[in-house]
Amino acid sequence: MMDRKQIGVIIRDATLKLTESCDNERRLALSRHSTMPAVTMISELMVLLRRLLFPGYFDNGHVIEEARLHHVGVDLEQVFMIVRKQVASALVFAGFRDDEERCVEAKDIAVQFVNGLPAIRDLLLTDIEAVSLNDPAVTSLSEVIFGYPVSTVMLHYRVAHALHLLGVPILPRIITEMAHSTTGVDIHPAATIGEYFAIDHGTGIVIGATSIIGNHVMLYQGVTLGARNFEHDETGRPIDLPRHPIIEDRVVVYSNTSILGRITIGHDSVIGGNVWLTRDVPPHSRVIQGRPIEQPMYSDGAGI
Repeated sequence: MMDRKQIGVIIRDATLKLTESCDNERRLALSRHSTMPAVTMISELMVLLRRLLFPGYFDNGHVIEEARLHHVGVDLEQVFMIVRKQVASALVFAGFRDDEERCVEAKDIAVQFVNGLPAIRDLLLTDIEAVSLNDPAVTSLSEVIFGYPVSTVMLHYRVAHALHLLGVPILPRIITEMAHSTTGVDIHPAATIGEYFAIDHGTGIVIGATSIIGNHVMLYQGVTLGARNFEHDETGRPIDLPRHPIIEDRVVVYSNTSILGRITIGHDSVIGGNVWLTRDVPPHSRVIQGRPIEQPMYSDGAGI
């Protein structure tokens, strides 16, 4: 059995190894931790944005209409300050070293982001309405906002995508991963999704970075819009080329279907459940799983 002195030596040696400087990206010595975006602040940002973009639903206490303008202004100012600070941290994390230029860039991005919030709100409302139009179980738009995963998923995605388009590194990925961990829906912030996007149930949906989704598209649980393969450069690193599907307008994809590669699913098509699809589909198509092989029936607890 080791004595206290031996344990102390082991702890000291491990401490030195964990804190030694390292310039190899494959090592995980986070000596730049002070420049990382703060997850707690990003969580606060999403709470503020949910309150702003779904007014009246997530207010802290009762806000009378006469005072709403004041509360919105206060929340927007806080959003601006958080975005500016977290964007600045993200720029440093990505290698942006000029402090003065970085501060100017972060401020400009924060201004553009706040200016784009009404457009994000309008898109979110189409997503909420799309679910109500495609699910007979929905009793009201309020029920979708309060109780359906699409409200959380698309809030995070729409916000993250806006930041992605503004050239913000790392931060969009953190935001979409927050929704992923909560809802089980994984949408890359670089994916392009049109208006009136509906997801039913949602768990297990994966949408890759170069996916393009049109308007009035509906996905059921377990759908994957993924890459079939990808190319590598001369150093062996994967190349970021278009590799995910294009889903045109008014397409429905049922549960547990995988659509892989840079293929196009034509408009007004229906893709059935449990389908593995790696080829283009023309408009107005109906794709279903092939007929299963006939199997003997068992009853009364008989095994296979």
